[in-house]
Amino acid sequence: MVKKKIGVLVMSYGTPASLEDVEAYYTHIRRGNAPSPEQLKELKDRYEAIVGGVFPLRENTDNQVAGMQNALNELAADTDVEFVCYQGLKHAFPFIEDGVEQMVKEGITEAIGIVLAPHYSTMSVGTYIKRAKQTAEEHHLNISFIESYHMHPKLIETLSNRVNAKLELFEEAGATRDQVRVLFSAHSLPERILSMGDPYRDQLLETSAAIAERANVPSWQFTWQSAGRTAEPWLGPDVLDTMQELREEQVEYVLVAPIGFVSDHLEVLYDLDIEAQELAQEIDMRLMRIDSLNTDPLYMELLADEVLRKYKEVHV
Repeated sequence: MVKKKIGVLVMSYGTPASLEDVEAYYTHIRRGNAPSPEQLKELKDRYEAIVGGVFPLRENTDNQVAGMQNALNELAADTDVEFVCYQGLKHAFPFIEDGVEQMVKEGITEAIGIVLAPHYSTMSVGTYIKRAKQTAEEHHLNISFIESYHMHPKLIETLSNRVNAKLELFEEAGATRDQVRVLFSAHSLPERILSMGDPYRDQLLETSAAIAERANVPSWQFTWQSAGRTAEPWLGPDVLDTMQELREEQVEYVLVAPIGFVSDHLEVLYDLDIEAQELAQEIDMRLMRIDSLNTDPLYMELLADEVLRKYKEVHV
């Protein structure tokens, strides 16, 4: 049986492939405006601090796309379609437009787009979809999109497992569960999304509540991290400010669960593992974070589930 090939555009933020690529990457993020020497040095220093010049996000994303491809092959083994994954990055090569054009070049006429981020915002996932849709229309590619999967049972399960694993480590160290404050976190966005009726914050709170219930978390709250440095206000409080507040409450044990991120990259490896850990040491707080999803089998399966579900939905 000759199977019909369906393209899967797997989109993510992207990262530079080497320190030499950081300036071009940062310039792209800044919409063509080159960073100052001080800004460029600060970003390079952060990358060097976490991995000595090796960029885990690029490798993590490559591995996630490969893992998703394998999961799709297994899930669709008995169907008349074959799914073929392509990468499309927001701020690095291959860009979203490159991924779409590569599909067209290889004869793909129908595709599904999904972002490696479970929660939808017009300012995040929405911008990925907009760029992919525009390029697909230019090339007459029929493409549909998965906007969010923040309450997929496998997402809740695998994140709950990670929370439980670290809570058990706290217990082994002598802390009781109710002494540990769990901080669910995600990348902050400008506050104006609230007046736009954007679902981002509500979806994050829904995911957090579901994990807390499944993992039997007695004490939790939501916080934000990695806000951009612009003049307008961003969603808060920031995780570092929250930690200071918890110090005033005499909370000694904190577990950060960055549920808005699906792999190890700068916002996890630097903002949490270095910056937040340094603060924790200063204020005599025991801080841990959950392991990132990366290529967790349940995460790969849920991505494959979502793609197949969308395909069936389009072909009802």
